[in-house]
Amino acid sequence: MDDFFERGYLKSFVQAKAQTDLILDNISDGIIAHDIKRRIFYFNASAERITGYSRGEVLGADCHDVFPGKFCGGKCMFCDPVAPDIDVKRQELEISTRSGERRVIDMTVRGMKNPEGQLAGVLVSFRDLTRERELAKRVGETYQFSGIIGRDKKMLEVFELINDLAETTVPVLVQGESGTGKELVAAAIHNEGPRADKHFVPVNCGALPETLLESELFGYVKGAFTGAMRDKKGRFELADGGTIFLDEIGDISPAMQVRLMRVLQEGTFERVGSEKTIKVDVRLISATNKDLTKEIAAGRFREDLFYRLSVVPIRLPPLRERRNDIPLLVQHVLKRALEMTGKKDIGVSDEALDVMLMHDWPGNVRELQNWIQFALVKCKTSMIRPEHLPPHAVASRPSEEAANPNRRKKLDAESLRLALNQANGNKVEAAKILGVSRATLYRFMEAAGGPVGER
Repeated sequence: MDDFFERGYLKSFVQAKAQTDLILDNISDGIIAHDIKRRIFYFNASAERITGYSRGEVLGADCHDVFPGKFCGGKCMFCDPVAPDIDVKRQELEISTRSGERRVIDMTVRGMKNPEGQLAGVLVSFRDLTRERELAKRVGETYQFSGIIGRDKKMLEVFELINDLAETTVPVLVQGESGTGKELVAAAIHNEGPRADKHFVPVNCGALPETLLESELFGYVKGAFTGAMRDKKGRFELADGGTIFLDEIGDISPAMQVRLMRVLQEGTFERVGSEKTIKVDVRLISATNKDLTKEIAAGRFREDLFYRLSVVPIRLPPLRERRNDIPLLVQHVLKRALEMTGKKDIGVSDEALDVMLMHDWPGNVRELQNWIQFALVKCKTSMIRPEHLPPHAVASRPSEEAANPNRRKKLDAESLRLALNQANGNKVEAAKILGVSRATLYRFMEAAGGPVGER
């Protein structure tokens, strides 16, 4: 009987350990554990992936013998004699993988204690930050990522998501108001990934009636309809091996939704007028300015198609939610507009920029582009002023005296620091305290090299 219970206990123990190993092998953080003699007794799958070492190479070995240098950076309880009693240490450091590749990791080291409270070993968890740091460096140098302008926190999150998605093939749904740059995001996902050398094929689904959209997407054969004088490939065939971008996906008909479902499920379709099945390898990115959940509730959009399209959704913030990008976008749009018109040495006054910072931008970046083009037509001097902006912009702006009755001519770093402290970091309130426009505050912070944000 005792033997029976012992076997049952052992079986339960083995099953529990297998389940624990399964869980730990499916988390993204690397996990390493070693005992009091630094012998490694646990090494999960993510640790293998990040370091390049296999379990067979490290289990039972001294961690100092396995890794070049000290994997912990000399900061664990066994390597740091200065503060051996600290239970948890966290640091960011650079490691060398088995192949010699340098990686940046965020590491947390925890001391493991036995029931008597004595140090029995170390548990190390770490996350690979290499791609994040490379992305931050790339964006930080130019405030651009794959042709998209932005340094606002919300845009940096979008950049990071684009970076992650570029290496996958999952369908992506880009959601955002008109003029937020949905096609730019789709192109960035394509251009940053392994399909960059293949075609990126955009289609505006809302611009074509259903009959034309069908032949545009799937192609047709000679004689399929009046005017079909020859065979023609559709956009899906043209995008084979690459990416197709379906903009305004919320506008397609129920019948077209059914055809699209089949392409997503099987990767096959027929040209209009043909029974021959064509198979393609296409990455699908779609976009909409509609709330598709409301369209589903109204019976205008298939729920199953929605879930197929939006495996990973990206929400693009409207310009009014990323106002600290406005000075940067104005500078970028103005530079491009000057290159196109041949004009030179035209700037934007603080007063004009302040009007732009206060505007709600229902048309987003596209509306901003129109404002700059309008201003260049009206401006006959070297500086764009409020009177050069569209009439509705000038009519809605407060007077300079009303907005800033105690406007200062100059700012200094100390007064700015004090004002920001008084305003708890709110830059709009800090500008009011200093008696300057938001534009002046933003320009000063840019010149000083400080972060430009808005709460």
